Amino acid sequence: MKDKLTTTKHYLLASDFDQTLSFNDSGIVLSELLGTSGFQEKVAGLSRMNLVQQGGELAYLLLHDPEYRCVRKEHLIEAGKRIRLKQNIHLLSRFLENGIEGHHFSFYVISAAPEEVIQAALENIIPPERIYGTRFHYDPSSGEIQSIVRVPAGYGKVAVLDELQAKLQLSYDRIVYVGDGSSDVHVMLHVNHREGFTIAVSEAKYISQIAKRTILSDDALSVLVPILEDLAGWRDAARIRSLFEAHGLLIQEWDKVRTDWLMIREMLPSVEPAMAMVSEVADA
Repeated sequence: MKDKLTTTKHYLLASDFDQTLSFNDSGIVLSELLGTSGFQEKVAGLSRMNLVQQGGELAYLLLHDPEYRCVRKEHLIEAGKRIRLKQNIHLLSRFLENGIEGHHFSFYVISAAPEEVIQAALENIIPPERIYGTRFHYDPSSGEIQSIVRVPAGYGKVAVLDELQAKLQLSYDRIVYVGDGSSDVHVMLHVNHREGFTIAVSEAKYISQIAKRTILSDDALSVLVPILEDLAGWRDAARIRSLFEAHGLLIQEWDKVRTDWLMIREMLPSVEPAMAMVSEVADA
């Protein structure tokens, strides 16, 4: 037992929630519950004004927008129960704990989505103490949101990650972050700078350029592939397939592609011939 403990590598794996572990945006699901339209337009407007950090728009609306001031804790819990999750999150959590020989991953969720939403969505899958979402202070008499205690959006995710890294007493190169969008840019740059490992689960332009690996799938277990290849050193695809099959899962399609982002436009007319003509006239 002693030899096993000394050779096991301990990692912190932190994942975003909206569209990383789920198919939905929490704000859209909550808006549908309230019968409110225009959520995406409001988020786009806040983004254009740079009024809040990307990812923190829902928290701002819940505190300031008249259409969302009616929201109480029970609304957030109900919205969480309506979130459509990606498959096999429970199996991913189990694998990360002790399913990869010589490696142990402490699995946490860091997201700007309201904490009540995430906890309700991941009930009996991820323990509440491992979920860091936006936290509110509620009026004890009316139940309305009075203030925001914490928003893990933008640099806020970096702060939470650093807190967890210090708590677990891990070196910076033992941190893995999984995300999908622009609200993950700050934390991914932070992790990369400190020689950690980043995984994008979307082809969003900026995030896929920053992440060390990109994996696209409807199944949460897919993030194991880059972890097994790059961290555990499993270079044999057959070995990875066998691991999945041992748990009753079949990798039906596995396309390894490289994505190049190009913008192509017509060239502007050259001004050199016109300048040469002017020069000839002057010489004459």
